[in-house]
Amino acid sequence: MNATPYPTLFSPMRLGPKVARNRTWMSAHATLLVKDHVFTDEHVAYYAERAKHGVAVITMECMAVHETSLPYRGKALSYDPRMVPQYRKIADAVHEHGALLLAQPWHRGRETNSVASGHPVWAPSAVPCAVYREMPHVMTVQDIDAIREGYRLSARHAREGGLDGVEVHSMAHGYLLNQFLSPATNHRDDAFGGSLENRLRLVMEIIQATREECGADMIVGVRINSDDGHEGGLRPDDWAEIAARMTASGLVDYVSCSHGTYLNRMLIYPTSPESHGFQMAATRKVKQAVDKPVVGVGRIVTPAEAEKHLAAGDCDFVAMARALIADPEWVAKAQRAEAEDIRPCVGANWCMSSIFAQAPIACIHNPAAGQERELGAGTLKRAERPRKVAVVGGGPGGMRAALTARQRGHEVTLFERGHELGGQVRLWSRAPSRTELAGVADWLEGQIVKAGVQIRTQTIATEDMLLADGYDSIVIATGSKGLRHGWTPLRPEKWNGAPVPGTDQPHVLSYMEALRDRIAPGQRALIYDGLGGRQAVVTAEYLASQGAQVEFVTWLGQPAPDLAASRDWGKTYGMLKRMGMRFATDLELVAIEGPTVRLRDVYTKEDVVREGIDTVVLALGAEAQDGLFHALAPRRAQGLDLRLIGDALAPRRADSAIKEGEAAGRAI
Repeated sequence: MNATPYPTLFSPMRLGPKVARNRTWMSAHATLLVKDHVFTDEHVAYYAERAKHGVAVITMECMAVHETSLPYRGKALSYDPRMVPQYRKIADAVHEHGALLLAQPWHRGRETNSVASGHPVWAPSAVPCAVYREMPHVMTVQDIDAIREGYRLSARHAREGGLDGVEVHSMAHGYLLNQFLSPATNHRDDAFGGSLENRLRLVMEIIQATREECGADMIVGVRINSDDGHEGGLRPDDWAEIAARMTASGLVDYVSCSHGTYLNRMLIYPTSPESHGFQMAATRKVKQAVDKPVVGVGRIVTPAEAEKHLAAGDCDFVAMARALIADPEWVAKAQRAEAEDIRPCVGANWCMSSIFAQAPIACIHNPAAGQERELGAGTLKRAERPRKVAVVGGGPGGMRAALTARQRGHEVTLFERGHELGGQVRLWSRAPSRTELAGVADWLEGQIVKAGVQIRTQTIATEDMLLADGYDSIVIATGSKGLRHGWTPLRPEKWNGAPVPGTDQPHVLSYMEALRDRIAPGQRALIYDGLGGRQAVVTAEYLASQGAQVEFVTWLGQPAPDLAASRDWGKTYGMLKRMGMRFATDLELVAIEGPTVRLRDVYTKEDVVREGIDTVVLALGAEAQDGLFHALAPRRAQGLDLRLIGDALAPRRADSAIKEGEAAGRAI
């Protein structure tokens, strides 16, 4: 066997009383696979899938140590004894594949509200969270005792459940123990406030209780920040000192570092284009201050990046969440020197958006994420009878359908009318902050080429052509076309009637058309957003990057509110403002008269005029391009297997197209 190109990454390392087989670590993240506050068989499959493919250490998602830490109903309770048999199931499945498994007890403190729990928010001091803005109850000594005992009980259940260890959380990300540690949020004048020794008191008592329950044969670690990232918070030197005090106690086997609080959540789970490994400089300071293994994170998505940071001594383990959501086989592929086959994390944060919608964990281009029992590795079966399959449309849904059908043994031809594959993903990746999104198309294209799919670009597949060529199955993935009628959902009665006057002029474009074209520098562009999603902001960024002077106008109360789901609204809004963009809200489009755009205030009905506009771009949604499907539909009665997927079925998102492509490929 050839030597691995990642020698440090694939070297074992002692972790307290146990040995990790390599330096990869799956860090904790919410899944919403929880039912009735306990883990499920879906969790068993989810963690086992990553263990099976080589991950060395898995920290399961954070679990509440007390009833006052319940941000939503899909949160597990580590103090509940019902967790013990579930731990045993997961531990058995993970240990079968040689990975170590850890629990992560946690408390949100002020970074939640009382809606789901029915209890007041607890915090060391009456300082509200910038996101939830609910005034906390100032914890009494009795409350502090209850939290300490919640951590103790959580550690006891971890031992009873056969886990390898416990990672004490809440010191990172601005959660409860971070709130005790930081002078920005701890204004107490008792034994738990003031000096660092006092602010560290509860943390050390919890670590002591955890070690007492775990004993010497289990791993005890801590999850901390290496930088809070905000004024008045704890910075790298502060965290290095805190880590040194914790490890000097002899109670801690490792330190896992992260960044950020809810004041700046893009430091916790940043979207593209955050630089990969952005947390490592601060993490290295912590490593230099302790004599225990240090775990580092921060958008590390390739084996080469992981090896670089490990070899440089920035950390001892590399932790990943989103990269392993995107590809559970990341470690195995890296070990086989097949890094090019790793499905990349592109920083889209669809995993976050899914959780925000109270849906189980998902990935923009891994349809099996959260559905490992149905769609995971080894579940795809060869077709009993190979068929001749045509897939029409080379976007992500069409490529996924072609790949899955080919992997099942079918003879597959993919038709694309354009000169390149990738559909709207290619368009969106033209915006500077979304260039990584092209990884979705690049990976799928590489896989279908390797699988032997026949690819015919610059080819319009017609009804006659497809029937003449004798295809048994046809998948229609012809996508959608941007709307230009000018109406928003405020006017449902006009949606399919006469368009807004002037929207048929040549300087009026749909957002898809604007992303395909280049714009002359210095032009004044107005983008009108009727959706509130990412379409308009991506297009606005692209236009501004071309040198246009852009105004962003919407009928909504704020620009692009849907970006709250992926947690990057503030980051994106700030980026566009720094690019010189102007914003106007609460305005309905009334008419476009050459360079004059007429708008009307949604609430006051006052008219507002913009003059001297060179280009108007409309982000109003899209229309399914399903004509070929309907032309072929009568042939179903003669035995043609015909399927409609993606935007051609209903214009939505790339993840929907890919899931439907996977389902179509499996069903043929």
